[in-house]
Amino acid sequence: MTAPLHEPTAEAAPSAAEEAALAGGDAKAVQGRSLGRIAWERLKRDKLALAGGIVVLFLILVAVLAPVITSLVGQDPEAHHEDLIDPLFGTPIGSFGGISGEHWLGVEPVNGRDIFARIVYGARISLLVGFLSAIVAVVLGTVLGILAGFFGGWVDTVISRVMDGLLAFPQLLFIIALVSVMPSEMLGLTGTGVRLFVMILVIGFFGWPYIGRVVRGQTLSLREREYVEAARSLGAGRFYILFKELLPNLVAPIIVYTTMMIPTNILTEAALSFLGVGVKPPTPSWGQMLSNAIDYYDSDPMYMVIPGVAIFITVLAFNLFGDGVRDALDPKGSR
Repeated sequence: MTAPLHEPTAEAAPSAAEEAALAGGDAKAVQGRSLGRIAWERLKRDKLALAGGIVVLFLILVAVLAPVITSLVGQDPEAHHEDLIDPLFGTPIGSFGGISGEHWLGVEPVNGRDIFARIVYGARISLLVGFLSAIVAVVLGTVLGILAGFFGGWVDTVISRVMDGLLAFPQLLFIIALVSVMPSEMLGLTGTGVRLFVMILVIGFFGWPYIGRVVRGQTLSLREREYVEAARSLGAGRFYILFKELLPNLVAPIIVYTTMMIPTNILTEAALSFLGVGVKPPTPSWGQMLSNAIDYYDSDPMYMVIPGVAIFITVLAFNLFGDGVRDALDPKGSR
């Protein structure tokens, strides 16, 4: 007797191996990507941002390995080489500020200190102040901004007025006045350590309102979202909502503004050192080198060009990388 027409044959039924392969293919097809992976793929397509990031990593390595680098090239940032200085004019002997195979970027006027070694050590000061003051600003701005945006009322009013006052305050003048009355020893620190500590705190303290305003605005928007209302309806407390629901969604703007705040802090440190209220000599600083180069800009222009180029490249690299991070994390606000 023949089989019914509607009964499937053995050849038509898929095997167990085929079913597993189909299931695996479907799972692979619907595999999702995390937000971090999506942002990284966007960032990889931005060649300028990647170039800026590579330069930033290179500068960080140079700052960390400054003693190793200077010892490998056989130069000490504090060693004087008066034999390389013209005794009549006080300028380096040779062309382009005394650049040679031994002194790659030349030597300083009058004392003959190696500029390459001092540029390498100067990167430590600039990046240290830039990063640590940014951390201070981010911590204060995030905490106060999220409190102002979430609680509102008198809390928001007080914090907002403090932000307005700090934004209108002359930061550079305050630091100059503070350094003039600052003791030479404080909290176990002396000399340059005291000035670094004060610069980091003051720059960070006056920088938090910028990121605080951004965090406050984002919090005002996020606190009305459905998932926050759902957490409230389930009985979640305020601090649970702050740290578990709101803060993770604020990470992207915080990262963006941190990367764009660091170059501003580096420029502020250079300006303070240029004005003579930064680190104390003989500690190397790019701004201090620019200040010393004013007297020799016509006879030894390389002494001014080299630290100026170092500041320019550093700030440009951070800005390019910060723009790329912003576009990767917030594609709606892309250039």
